[in-house]
Amino acid sequence: MDRLDREILGILQQDARISFRDLGVRVGLSANAAADRVRRMRRDGVIRGFTVIVDPAADTRGGLVVFIDLTLRHDTTNEEFEQRVAGLPGITEVVHVTGEYDYLVRARAADPAALDTLLRRLKREAGVAQSSTRLALRAAQRPPSGPNTA
Repeated sequence: MDRLDREILGILQQDARISFRDLGVRVGLSANAAADRVRRMRRDGVIRGFTVIVDPAADTRGGLVVFIDLTLRHDTTNEEFEQRVAGLPGITEVVHVTGEYDYLVRARAADPAALDTLLRRLKREAGVAQSSTRLALRAAQRPPSGPNTA
């Protein structure tokens, strides 16, 4: 990966729907050259996918959005945990992190009882020894992104 690839990734992280023509203009390439770089990064696994980020205030499903710091049991490997947690309902993101905890999990639960059930399942089925849960109250406003905001 070179400087242009990193620049393209930065732009795509701000606006994954940007056209290849506009992407090329921003980094000094033709539309075809920009598209080729994006396709190569997808093929090589640098870009794993594209997603939509929904403002929690606009999400009509309701319920709780939580962040759960997790420490694994000593007899649980990262691979085992990641495989087991993939099947649990409500989990929206799992990130292996440095620091006091092993993983940070983002999840959605309909209510406190559903959150309690999820936490119990993490400990019983996914090899979690300890957890610390934080409740999302609201999302801070993100600054607008676009060609005039650098």
